[in-house]
Amino acid sequence: MAVGSKDLTPEQLRGLEASALADALATAKKELFNLRFQSATGQLESHGRLRAVRKDIARIYTEMNERKLGIGREATADETTTEKVG
Repeated sequence: MAVGSKDLTPEQLRGLEASALADALATAKKELFNLRFQSATGQLESHGRLRAVRKDIARIYTEMNERKLGIGREATADETTTEKVG
């Protein structure tokens, strides 16, 4: 994984509540804004961090959309057990 994305693994995101996910999204967006500002002013030292934060935001959005649609690893595990029984 990229630098800094270890604190937002997909497994950890699945364990968060909706409010904690929204907080993580807001934090990541603020960090991305600050990194873009540093990049524009020539103060950014680690350009790889921009990519890592964008990917973290994408992971959070993916988890939110999966919950909204009722899909994900938990849903697929439940579907496979009902198929075997039924």
